[in-house]
Amino acid sequence: MSSVAPADLPIKDGEGEIEVAVEGRDGGKAGRVKRRLTSRGATIAALVIAVLWTIPTFGLFISSFRPAELILTTGWWTIFQNPGFTLDNYRDVLLSPSQSSPQLGAYFVNSLFIAIPATIFPLTFASMAAYAFAWMRFKWVNWLFIFVFALQIVPLQMALVPLLQFFSTFLKPGQQWLHDLIPIIPVQNYLPIWIAHTMFALPLAIFLLHNFISEIPGEVIEAARVDGATHGQIFFRIVLPLAIPALASVAIFQFLWVWNDLLVALIFSGGTQDAAPLTQRLAEMVGSRGQEWQRLTAGAFVSLVVPLIVFFSLQRYFVRGLLAGSTKG
Repeated sequence: MSSVAPADLPIKDGEGEIEVAVEGRDGGKAGRVKRRLTSRGATIAALVIAVLWTIPTFGLFISSFRPAELILTTGWWTIFQNPGFTLDNYRDVLLSPSQSSPQLGAYFVNSLFIAIPATIFPLTFASMAAYAFAWMRFKWVNWLFIFVFALQIVPLQMALVPLLQFFSTFLKPGQQWLHDLIPIIPVQNYLPIWIAHTMFALPLAIFLLHNFISEIPGEVIEAARVDGATHGQIFFRIVLPLAIPALASVAIFQFLWVWNDLLVALIFSGGTQDAAPLTQRLAEMVGSRGQEWQRLTAGAFVSLVVPLIVFFSLQRYFVRGLLAGSTKG
């Protein structure tokens, strides 16, 4: 007698054989995929890819501490045959007053003043909009959500010129109404950049947060409504605490995008030091021929410090928020 269970046999129909995935000793198709992804070969392949991906960054990191003459004459992999370390590269890019090696300290502060509000503003508006689309019923709610979702396919380059014309007309620093509304001059310089980043971030942020907020059990929302809670109370006391993983994931993406952005900041900062970010100064340091390579590597790693801090401080929420709403059940 055959020892194969009937459930393990393929089912035949007129078009061929169809395998039926069953839960058994091997755990089914999902179990086989999981074992392959966690096997020793897959782990070794992942480690090899990680090492190959990290080698160029590691080489730049070593070069940022090497003197200019060693960088120009030897490779970073010869560090043991040609040792030499110095902190002059970082001192030059951060503190030197000379024009050939401009300071990055002021631009570093500018990037912080741009990235932090440009992350908080879209998160605030997107979370409220996502809650409204998920749990508030009003006319054309589905069509409005489809419209917001479709805005993701619009290239941001199409909006740069109209936005620039609008900002130059209504948000130009020095106007009386703007001074009365926001008397702080530095805020006036950053305002166009904040608005531009917020507008470009909202479609994707609303979509991602909606996927998470809509998966909150309806019984929780209904119980709060029965107890007399308003939409504001439900949003701040129930939805926001539960949506922390999704908010953290979107915050990581938005902060990294704003911090590494050059195009939007270059256009809306006016090209002046008052609101120019770190990326703009790094682009100026590159020059036409990429001269002063040792300072470029030091400046690049100065710009990496804050994104690494943000990512590692929020990484425990990252995967949970990234996968939120992707599956049900």
